[in-house]
Amino acid sequence: MARRGKKGALSPEDRDLWGKVARTLTPLDADRAKDLEKQLAQAVEETAEKPVGKPKTSTAIKAPPATKPPKAPLPLHQLEHRYRRKVVRGVKAIDARIDLHGLTQHQAHERLRAFLYRAQTRRHQIVLVITGKGGGETRAYMDERGVLRRMVPQWLAMPDMRSVVLGYEEAHPSHGGGGALYVRIRKRR
Repeated sequence: MARRGKKGALSPEDRDLWGKVARTLTPLDADRAKDLEKQLAQAVEETAEKPVGKPKTSTAIKAPPATKPPKAPLPLHQLEHRYRRKVVRGVKAIDARIDLHGLTQHQAHERLRAFLYRAQTRRHQIVLVITGKGGGETRAYMDERGVLRRMVPQWLAMPDMRSVVLGYEEAHPSHGGGGALYVRIRKRR
């Protein structure tokens, strides 16, 4: 393929190709077609001759004035060792529990959100979220066990939940182990 001379100019091969394409078209009026062909040729030559640069007048869309950047989501914290030990021993009671067994992801997500917001309004400090460990190998679908067990921590870590959730951690085996989570509730401001 031949190289183009000027930027935007057609090479001889491109002109031949364009000529073949133009000849295959059936114009409505032969005189009008010749006029259009001349106009097209002139336009191609004019654009090849004009230097490409920035326009003198700015038509670009201006960015809106700078606003405050969105607040960073509040960080999540693990349970303090002493606090966790008190919960495990029963010295510090779990304020509320929710069992998400047998629910679909959509149902579980809605109920979990409502439960956590309600726990915050009731000034609870720690709640237990039971997800279950999964249905076992016989109920696994495509080698996936415990969908809620995997999804609940992701939901708790979402930015919109940070105003409610202070932190979460896997529960002690006496409270469900890998199938449950201790969730610390953030004080309402």
